[in-house]
Amino acid sequence: MAVEMLYEKDVTTNYLQGKKFCFVGYGSQGHAQANNLRDSGYDVTVGVRPGASFEAAKRDGFDPKPVAEAVKDADVIQMLTPDEVMAEVYKNDVEPNMKKGATLGFSHGFNIYYKEIVPPADSDVIMMAPKGPGNLCRRTYKEGFGVPALYATYQDVSGHAEDKAKEFAKGNGAARAGLLKTTFKEETDEDLFGEQNVLMGGLTALIETGFEVLTEAGYSPELAYFEVQHEMKLIADLIYEGGFEKMYNDCSNTSEYGSYAVGPKVIGPESKQAMKDALKRIQDGSFAKDFMDDYHNGFKYLYSQREAMKNTKLSQVGRELRARMPFVADDDKYSTPEA
Repeated sequence: MAVEMLYEKDVTTNYLQGKKFCFVGYGSQGHAQANNLRDSGYDVTVGVRPGASFEAAKRDGFDPKPVAEAVKDADVIQMLTPDEVMAEVYKNDVEPNMKKGATLGFSHGFNIYYKEIVPPADSDVIMMAPKGPGNLCRRTYKEGFGVPALYATYQDVSGHAEDKAKEFAKGNGAARAGLLKTTFKEETDEDLFGEQNVLMGGLTALIETGFEVLTEAGYSPELAYFEVQHEMKLIADLIYEGGFEKMYNDCSNTSEYGSYAVGPKVIGPESKQAMKDALKRIQDGSFAKDFMDDYHNGFKYLYSQREAMKNTKLSQVGRELRARMPFVADDDKYSTPEA
């Protein structure tokens, strides 16, 4: 079913006007949303634990407070800590201190969908999920534009929860680019599926495997890196700008022919079945359980895989080559989200 795209002209209510916002967390999304909402004229407080994010909020002109203190006067509480710690922060610092009827907001449905957080019965529960990383949300806002966002409601006590979600998105600059209505279930299922199977898990596995095939066949690791990883951004940019059609139009007939002939053999029936299996595990909660179990076990699996990734030949070659490419910048100073 088609979903209507909304823009600034379509968001005409003002239920958040004059309300006090508290952003719990000041990482990638936290810093972007807090600054965007403040620049849009809203009263913004940041609740965060002592540490790098606390200092970052101070540098950006906020007066950050401990979460338990920051949420007390807030009319809208936006939860932007990492998924794995959000329920703890909510239970220990937010729930005992939020005022009756305060709106609870999220940018990802994980904790609500899997019932890690059970919100108060008297609160509107909304979602405003930008479809882009925090630094991009902030940069495009300052440039007078924004990134598209999804909006949703989980509880509508006031009768205006959907309007609040759209107004929140407008204040974040997202309505300049477009808003799409979703549900907490749909957003969570699709977001996790996309990350695991295409955008991150599938993409990185494809790059790593391509690198291994070339180098094991005796080809230069440096040239293999450029072929399977460096150029990925260039192709992705073309797809972003104009879909597959623009990408193929801007590339050679040889590459287009090879793409049609070989691509479906690499990503064939076995890969599709693996994606279906992954979606089922997302839908039935198996993935969420494994993820949270690993978190409670000290993230042994996550950290071991992270360390292994850092030590692959591809990662080593990539670090050496990028060090010689000054045009490749890493300016994501808010890349580590904290509560």
